[in-house]
Amino acid sequence: MNWLSRVALVLVIIGAVNWLLVSLFQWDLVTAAFGGETLRASSGLSRVIYGLVGVAGLYSITFLFNDSGIKSK
Repeated sequence: MNWLSRVALVLVIIGAVNWLLVSLFQWDLVTAAFGGETLRASSGLSRVIYGLVGVAGLYSITFLFNDSGIKSK
C-alpha cells in the first residue's frame, strides 16, 4: 500500500471512530479537538448507523498492517 492510500485510510478510520463516539456518547471528537459544540443530538436510527460505520472503521485498522493492502477474494 502506498503512502497516499495509507493516509486516506487513516483519515477514514479517524472519521469512523468519530462517528462511533457520536453513536455511543453523542460526543464529537473532531469538534472537541478543533472547537465548537461537542455534544450532538441524534435519533436512535442515526446512532445505530453511526455505530455501524464506527465498527467498520475499527475493522479497517487491520488493513493498515496488511502489506498487500485490501485483498479481494
